[in-house]
Amino acid sequence: MESFDSYFPYAEYRPGQRHMLEIAAQTAKEGGITLIDAPTGSGKSSVVASLLAERKGRKVIIAVRTVSQLTTFVRELELVRKKQPGLKTVYLVGKSGMCPLRGEGDVYRRCEGVKAFSSSLMRDRAEKGALVPSKDPFIIQQIRRMDRDHPVICPYYIGSKMFVQAETTGVKMVPSTELRLKADRVISQPVNPRELGEFCGEICPYELMMHAARNADVVILNYHHLFNRDIREQLYANLGVEPHDILLLIDEAHNCGDVITSIESVTLEERDLEQASRELSGLRKRHKGADAVSHVLPRLTGFIRGLVNSVEAEDWFDPAIFDRMVVKESLYKDMDEIVDDLIGLAESIREKNVKSGEYRETAIERLTDFLFRLSQSATDPAYLTVYRKETEGITLEVRNIDPALPMQEICTAHACCILISGTLSPVNSFARYYFGNTPVKTLSLPNNFPRQNRLVVCANDITTAFSMRQNLENNARIREYIKIFCTVKGNLAIYFPSYQILEAFADLTVPHLREKQVFIEPRDATDASTALSTFLGLPARGGSGVLFAVCGGKWSEGLDYRGEMLNGAMVIGLPLAPFNRVRKMMIEYFRHKFGGEGEFLCYTLPAINRSLQALGRVLRTPEDKGVLFFGEKRFLETRVHNALPAWILDEMIVCDTAGFRERILPWKS
Repeated sequence: MESFDSYFPYAEYRPGQRHMLEIAAQTAKEGGITLIDAPTGSGKSSVVASLLAERKGRKVIIAVRTVSQLTTFVRELELVRKKQPGLKTVYLVGKSGMCPLRGEGDVYRRCEGVKAFSSSLMRDRAEKGALVPSKDPFIIQQIRRMDRDHPVICPYYIGSKMFVQAETTGVKMVPSTELRLKADRVISQPVNPRELGEFCGEICPYELMMHAARNADVVILNYHHLFNRDIREQLYANLGVEPHDILLLIDEAHNCGDVITSIESVTLEERDLEQASRELSGLRKRHKGADAVSHVLPRLTGFIRGLVNSVEAEDWFDPAIFDRMVVKESLYKDMDEIVDDLIGLAESIREKNVKSGEYRETAIERLTDFLFRLSQSATDPAYLTVYRKETEGITLEVRNIDPALPMQEICTAHACCILISGTLSPVNSFARYYFGNTPVKTLSLPNNFPRQNRLVVCANDITTAFSMRQNLENNARIREYIKIFCTVKGNLAIYFPSYQILEAFADLTVPHLREKQVFIEPRDATDASTALSTFLGLPARGGSGVLFAVCGGKWSEGLDYRGEMLNGAMVIGLPLAPFNRVRKMMIEYFRHKFGGEGEFLCYTLPAINRSLQALGRVLRTPEDKGVLFFGEKRFLETRVHNALPAWILDEMIVCDTAGFRERILPWKS
């Protein structure tokens, strides 16, 4: 057996790192699932060395959520390659980030449509002797005549293919010579994702990377390739592998639940029904189900409009009442019959649209998916039927609330699965939430960054609990903590449970913060990145600022604030989700599943994790210094307190405003 030392690319191991790799190697060898909670700086990415050592001809797949995480593993594997020059690695980001073809609509649908038409055209021309499609005058002329905003042919896919004589009769399609040469190049010399389009030129980037991935030892891909069942099955088919031949590593694993529940949920709005009505009007002459479905739509619209005067911003609606209201006085005896007709209509519209180069998801397809999921929810308690009042109107949602079943199916199907994160604390709770009673190994490492470089403080006299939000003394103390915190040198961030609470305290405190430039996270994401870039650039220009942001928002996760970019972070409140009827039903589901632990797993644990993610932006390297402040006395309550990482519990200083003012003195400007 080859030791993981042969793949470990550094001169020495960090504290606890070798033990982490030993646990990972054992999992890769014996199979099973392991969750590893390892703070920033623990060397988590080197876990891949253990998988490579135990590979035995199998593929290693690394699933990441963001491009920055992908880049981290690309760098790690480049270092490994210096010890193992024969190692072949490649990455696959989503088609939306790789496809150079213009056109609107769903990129996967567009790809499927243009590939089918392009393949048919190329094969027809190849049988007439044009074996290199990209050089065929007829195909070139067809591409030039095509409407680029509504493509039916993909010149990049055509540039990726050629034909050779088949062993028996006729011709067969194979990767073009240029694609094969470039695929060999990206395996041996990885290309930055931002430069991939330029590198590929007239070749399809996705086809190129997919071809390279078939021959690669390690494939890095984004979450949706793994967690979307249809995409995953198609991907593995293209790679020619089965899950049991894959060693799986999932990075930033605390995000898995949210990603899966998002994929498994579906929404419907009134404008979808209006569009569906227009789509049906063009089908009435050639599809017998169109009229019957058209008579159902006004009932759906009526149900949505009946919710407009509801007091709650979010609430549950009874699927049985919805079902009766929709089916009543229609031509159908039950919802299943409506769904059956919709499936046929959706397929008919889709075929027609693809032929004309239109690749948007149709409203009929969205309606079909919604009603199908809604009918399933009647017997599956892991789904709730919810409505939300938003600026644009009412949104109906069939919401998945439990990611466990997809997680278990995915992770147990692979040869092994290792999940890593810097905020997977408490790791045993995440193991329970994701995998229930499925046997899993867990490991939690301490923080190895120098203790003297950080100050960890928790206030014992403030809260954002609903019962105290109008308490003047409590709010005055919060305001005072913010003002004291803002005397810390350099860039700072203050995170709140919601935009409403953020805006309230911004109004109270910003007029008093004259020493720093203030940035308030907008509800609309349009201007968020520009403001953040300005904030991060202040230290280089001799300035400093303070972010007012939301836990779990655009400025709290997946961002790397190294060095002087961020010198302190404060979390005001425990960012629990709004406690409404939907939340109560969710808690009841998890109590039924896990007993007394259920409420903590589904309601409190996500709030703790959002807080740790926000505070984790400060200390990204061993040289970073900073202040971490928990502005909420509920962090001192036993169940919440014990869920915090051991190093935070060990270092946390509990104080009031006077104590905080004293503790902060060495960190002031």
